[in-house]
Amino acid sequence: MVGFAASISTLFSSLPMGLPIDLLPRAAVAYVHYLSFMVCFGALVLERRLIQPNPGRKDAITMVITDVVYGLAALALLGSGILRVLYFGQGSEFYTENPLFWWKVGAYLSVGALSLYPTVTYILWAIPLRKGELPQVSEALAKRLGWILNIELLGFALIPLMAVLMARGVGLPA
Repeated sequence: MVGFAASISTLFSSLPMGLPIDLLPRAAVAYVHYLSFMVCFGALVLERRLIQPNPGRKDAITMVITDVVYGLAALALLGSGILRVLYFGQGSEFYTENPLFWWKVGAYLSVGALSLYPTVTYILWAIPLRKGELPQVSEALAKRLGWILNIELLGFALIPLMAVLMARGVGLPA
């Protein structure tokens, strides 16, 4: 991966402006990280808004597509996060020695684990949708999915709080 970081830096090195050579790649990776976080959060909000018993065809298809977007954004968030820790952030020690970082990672992984149930549910919706039928969503299933999405949203809302505290040195050893 060191070669990857060097090639990204080389890509941006020809830019004028007198900026430090590593500024743009670091900013680009941070931007992808923040943008993918916002897309994840927005997708969860949309899923939460749309979940209901026996959704119409349009809403069911929107839920399936939204979950795919959520999954792709979650992968971009993970990838950019790893790049920030290893190459484009404050240095890996800044993160790995801070308990808040591990709480943040734990929150991300917990939300990811929780999202498996809705994702599998939406994948199963694709089967009847392809046949031109609507998925059968009971009141109980809609309520369960709603609760899971609420917990995921809470987890995602806590992640930036931990990031803000980390950026201000909270949790670092004295």
